Amino acid sequence: MSTAHALLGLLDRSPAYGYSLKQDYDHLLAPERPLAFGQVYASLARFERQGWAEILTVETGAGPERKLYGITAEGVTELDTWIYTPQATGAFAASTLFSRISIALLSGRDAEDVLSAQRESHMVRMRELTSRRRGAEPALLLQLDYELTHLDADLRWIQEAGQRLGALRTQWEKPADGPTDGAGSQR
Repeated sequence: MSTAHALLGLLDRSPAYGYSLKQDYDHLLAPERPLAFGQVYASLARFERQGWAEILTVETGAGPERKLYGITAEGVTELDTWIYTPQATGAFAASTLFSRISIALLSGRDAEDVLSAQRESHMVRMRELTSRRRGAEPALLLQLDYELTHLDADLRWIQEAGQRLGALRTQWEKPADGPTDGAGSQR
């Protein structure tokens, strides 16, 4: 998720102070991964520089100044672009798990152990998420279901990968006679 764009989207709901923006983000979008205040204020400063947000009022008092931010027309355009542009499909192809399995095979390490450990980690996480679903509010339920669905897809991939390790290992073995030219032909 683009944290900055999510913050911009929350500003689109109504003007907000940095503190309240962080609280909304933590409560509504990422209850398990709260944002650092510095990230919120850095994003607001960037929005202001880019013309996506503006300071509506500044309140002074006993503590630091409180700035109320509002989204601009340019910010709404940027938000619309982000919301309606599909996520690049290649983003899923760049899996670190795929890379770890490939390197394990190429280096002679036990790829089955990598898959087994990942499977167990996914199962633990799925049990946690499933228990949290009971009595969850609709927004949290939607978030939990999203993660559960992706973990389930990963588990199916892990199972298929495990079934193909032998064929990959055979395909990637170096010939005993020497190095290859990169296309599998001996030099």
